[in-house]
Amino acid sequence: MLDPRWNTFLVLCETMNYTRAAERLCLTQPAVTHHIHYLEDHYGCRLFSYEGKVLRLTDAGVRLREYTRSLAYNSQKIEAAMAVAAPVSLRVGASKTIGEFVIAPKVERFLRDHPEASFSLMVDNTQVLLRALEAGRLDFALVEGFFERSRYETRLCRQEAFFGVCSPGHRLAGRTVAMEELEGERLLIRETGSGTRAIFEEALRRQNRTLRSFPSVATISDFSTIKSLVADGLGVSFLYAPVVERELAQGTLARFDLAETLMSGSFCFVCLKDNLFAQSWADWME
Repeated sequence: MLDPRWNTFLVLCETMNYTRAAERLCLTQPAVTHHIHYLEDHYGCRLFSYEGKVLRLTDAGVRLREYTRSLAYNSQKIEAAMAVAAPVSLRVGASKTIGEFVIAPKVERFLRDHPEASFSLMVDNTQVLLRALEAGRLDFALVEGFFERSRYETRLCRQEAFFGVCSPGHRLAGRTVAMEELEGERLLIRETGSGTRAIFEEALRRQNRTLRSFPSVATISDFSTIKSLVADGLGVSFLYAPVVERELAQGTLARFDLAETLMSGSFCFVCLKDNLFAQSWADWME
């Protein structure tokens, strides 16, 4: 059972406003202030400070927020586990590549094994999922791309090939090409925050380039639209192997690679640090 003062602290971290925190908690503003002062006195440090009229977390406040998020999550899950005849509950996040092209067999197996379970799957880009995880809206997430791993419990699930795709009749089809040759193409790429985009941007940085190196860049969040446009010869893209496996086999898309730029990406299990359920959840992907 989580100490109410820690819950007050977490809500204030979300709202960064004493009045809104009090409204959400159904407390008076002085009560919220008292809870925060108690924690500051207990730990012997300031947790919040004002910069002008803007409330900010101190470094100590940031550390306590990370610890308390895990405590709040574990407390919630223990309460649910101890409830009489409580059904299994699982809230999973998956980045778009994993959610659309990898995770379906895992979900089917879980629902078959737990017919009474409460289950939800949130499919979004990596950064959105990590924010939902930190807010306690997910039990764990399966993500791709780059993120600050030191903030979470993580496990590598699998490595996936990542390469260029174009229409079958395109001049790049089946070739290994230099970056200079690619720069003349219209690039179709996912939105900022997606793991797919992060992998490609990192490959560009390794060759001292950015997306500004391309004369035409179209940002599209939907895989189906990207693949359709590429198949019609309206641009090229870079995607994980599972996303285009069927199209490559059918011959509606073709692969190409970048010279001196071997690309691959990690699919990772991620949950809050010190999560008591991390091991059992991590086994879910195996």
